[in-house]
Amino acid sequence: MRRKLIVGNWKMNGSLAMNAELLSGIREGLAGIDCDLAICVPFPYLPQCQAALEGTDVALGAQDVSAHAVGAYTGQISTRMLLDFGCKYVIVGHSERREYCNESDELVANKVQRALAGGLTPIVCVGESLYDKEEGRTAEVVGRQINTVLSVLEEREVCDIVVAYEPVWAIGTGKTPSPLAVEEVHAMLREQMIRKNPDAIECVRILYGGSMKPGNAEELLHMPDIDGGLIGGAALKASDFLAIARQASKLG
Repeated sequence: MRRKLIVGNWKMNGSLAMNAELLSGIREGLAGIDCDLAICVPFPYLPQCQAALEGTDVALGAQDVSAHAVGAYTGQISTRMLLDFGCKYVIVGHSERREYCNESDELVANKVQRALAGGLTPIVCVGESLYDKEEGRTAEVVGRQINTVLSVLEEREVCDIVVAYEPVWAIGTGKTPSPLAVEEVHAMLREQMIRKNPDAIECVRILYGGSMKPGNAEELLHMPDIDGGLIGGAALKASDFLAIARQASKLG
């Protein structure tokens, strides 16, 4: 059985004071939670979060990584730098990076390769826009995105990634597709990964990343191919983040 994973994505939010309060609330509420937890925070706050989470089982992650190992790439962050601050995970190919920074499927795939080579677990984001959804192109778009990543991976490396399905039209809007609709996409993603590596049926966790919150988390997490959540807005409130984690804990 795949262990549930709940990841908070703080996006471009936070301050030293806000972070301290949020992290304190998370630490105080960890008792009884039995699922994997992680938070992916803005680069400047990695040292603060590393120190605040010391001694807990909450893993630390970043929100992006360079496709290059080192060099004259002003403003970019390498895997080695992230490892210096204890990062385990890194989000790659988030829809906001794809849209606002014009990241292509190929660049996302290269970043996944670099993350794996550097010893990080990439959380690979895929998802369709509202236009794609209305045109009935969800399977085509999401399939293309994941297949571009799979095409550059060795078979064994498939088990070293986490995938997050994030329908772009649902992020931050409060709109959520039905659990059955989400499950259909997750099952399709798993099937594509199984073609690359049969072990993906159990070794790859596929998270849902479109406005998961305490009110809908339990129903979503009950679906057989939804292995957790990539949480945005609800990750900025300790009580909400922990409530989702508790619901995940009930399911293993």
